[in-house]
Amino acid sequence: MGTEDDNRCKPVHEGDSEPLFETRRKTGRVIAYRVFSVSVFACICLIWFYRVTVPINIDGNRTGIDRLIWLVLLVAEIWFGLYWVVTQSSRWNPVWRFTFPDRLSRRYGNDLPRLDVFVCTADPVIEPPLMVVNTVLSVAALDYPPEKLAVYLSDDGGSELTFYALTEAAEFAKTWVPFCKRFNVEPTSPAAYLSSKGNGLDSTAEEVAELYREMAARIETASRLGRVPEEARLKYGDGFTQWDADATRRNHGTILQILVDGRREENTIEIPTLVYLSREKRPQHHHNFKAGAMNALVVVSCFITCGKIILNLDCDMYANNSKSARDALCILLDEKEGKEIAFVQFPQCFDNVTRNDLYATMMRVGVDVEFIGLDGNGGPLYIGTGCFHRRDVICGRKYGEEEVKSEQVQEMIEPEMIKDLASCTYEANTQWGKEMGVKYGCPVEDVITGLAIQCRGWKSAFLNPEKKDFLGVAPTNLHQMLVQHRRWSEGDFQVLLSEYSPVWYGKGKISLGLILGYCCYCLWAPSSVPVLVYSVLTSLCLFKGIPLFPKVSSSWFIPFGYVTVVAKAYSLAEFLWCGGTFRGWWNEQRVWLYRRTSSFLFGFTDTIMKLLGVSESAFVITSKVADEEAAERYKDEVMEFGVESPMFLLLGTLGMLNLFCFAAAVMRLASRDGGDFKTMGFQFVITGILVVINWPLYEGMLLRKDKGKMPTSVTVKSVVIALSACTCLAFL
Repeated sequence: MGTEDDNRCKPVHEGDSEPLFETRRKTGRVIAYRVFSVSVFACICLIWFYRVTVPINIDGNRTGIDRLIWLVLLVAEIWFGLYWVVTQSSRWNPVWRFTFPDRLSRRYGNDLPRLDVFVCTADPVIEPPLMVVNTVLSVAALDYPPEKLAVYLSDDGGSELTFYALTEAAEFAKTWVPFCKRFNVEPTSPAAYLSSKGNGLDSTAEEVAELYREMAARIETASRLGRVPEEARLKYGDGFTQWDADATRRNHGTILQILVDGRREENTIEIPTLVYLSREKRPQHHHNFKAGAMNALVVVSCFITCGKIILNLDCDMYANNSKSARDALCILLDEKEGKEIAFVQFPQCFDNVTRNDLYATMMRVGVDVEFIGLDGNGGPLYIGTGCFHRRDVICGRKYGEEEVKSEQVQEMIEPEMIKDLASCTYEANTQWGKEMGVKYGCPVEDVITGLAIQCRGWKSAFLNPEKKDFLGVAPTNLHQMLVQHRRWSEGDFQVLLSEYSPVWYGKGKISLGLILGYCCYCLWAPSSVPVLVYSVLTSLCLFKGIPLFPKVSSSWFIPFGYVTVVAKAYSLAEFLWCGGTFRGWWNEQRVWLYRRTSSFLFGFTDTIMKLLGVSESAFVITSKVADEEAAERYKDEVMEFGVESPMFLLLGTLGMLNLFCFAAAVMRLASRDGGDFKTMGFQFVITGILVVINWPLYEGMLLRKDKGKMPTSVTVKSVVIALSACTCLAFL
């Protein structure tokens, strides 16, 4: 769908046939990686052969326990090997895309398609209004014709505070947007720009900065008091009259306000259209979380600006590069290869990541290697933010179908006339959330929507320029990060088991490499079980003196050692190549261990419980706020615990179990002149690494006194459970 202006949009220089983007491959690196992966897989096969042919004997006699341990190890090692093969699919055909925005400017000038930007927020407490409007202001100042640009804020919290902040931002935009355009300001988020400049502002910039500080002070004061000042209600009265006296976050009518109408001729300041929307919510109607908010924006915007291209952003994801839209259009408007691209995905990056990325939130290898590899197999996943879409594709158009040409939008349409489009009942008996729009019924609605688009014949593209186009707020404590990954892993596993499973839904529609790429993420949750069992079994058998692996002197030890050392060495090299540090890589190993033994495990059990009808999925919003002490600890890269959580109880128990088993084995080793190490050297190494990697956990449980330490109740429970397990095992 799009306006006539968009559909008639043609190159200014039609004879200019130069491509707007280029796709490159680095064959030398790919060949080297394939040689490495083949050697690793050969050793994996040798490990499988060893496990099948060599039994486990306790005290020289095979018992039922022996067979059970052997079977568990066999199943786990087969799983690890096959899962490793699946994860390599994204590394076999990597591509890098490079855009030429200068060619775009020469060819189209300012005759670009309309662009609608959707920013979504849901809670003014954990998503502060000042942060939200900084994101809005950053995209309002994109290097894009203002008459072709519109910014929509979806407020699922229905908060007067968020609306008030947006009204203040709309006034400030009259100064900020022209300032950014005149002086080529980067980044275009006022808070980020002023923070990057420090005290190095000239007189003009200082005047703008003072206006921003005054606006920020008013918004923060209102947020702290929890109400909008009366003088603001009088000043912006028309907007606030839409809130009913008894309105709550989950029970209110549609609130729609066009704060700036960039389509009107009297808009001489040249700032884009700015719209606030809080869709209707009623307790008796399911609102479908962020997916419902996105679909309401798609429908409502069709009758206001109807941008042919849609950019959606999380409320904390500000524009760090004002030319990001032009980069995306280089792909979407390319006459040769761009016609098959449905969406352009930018990486999810963060501006508050510590030097060594304490919680591995950047996922460097995932961004710089895996997504680039998926791009070579048909396109990356849609990750829910930082993504430019074709509107008609979101609305269900299949690849190869004729583009739908809508009639020209009635530019002076009044908001009251389209409020019903965001009502609770508008989507009833329609295909919205099914064949049209963002999919419903899954915690990872973005992933399943992207898969459905690709299965309609479309491809996607991944852009990862050196200067990150969008930057957000990373979780600043461990619990936030684990909860976030619990939801992701649960949702991905639900996708695998649903009608939209890439295994059968994507069969024959997308490439095998892309199917495997999706499966890599969908298997996060079930992968937790073999990881947990394998690590616990290794430690417990070390405690009991039961050898599980070949002797260090045996030739059978070579494949075990090769896979462990070479795979981790390559992982380190890959991480460093992506711009990380050694300590950052070590942090990533720890965090992935914690995710697999807590977040993914709980995501797995949550999915099973939902399938059994015991529980329902919930959408958890990640808090973007941290107190000052916690923020300082985060800057110092001190791991934050601080709250009671079943996931912390599990991590604490596993950590103490590893510690007790390793300590007992070391004492036994000292009393037997090293005999145990010759037969169980590999188990010593595995358990020893688990102990070392858990050092921040032990600090939080036993040594620290600050508020971010592990709660005493969790520590006591973990120690008691681990000691009880070791005691019971000692008498078996």
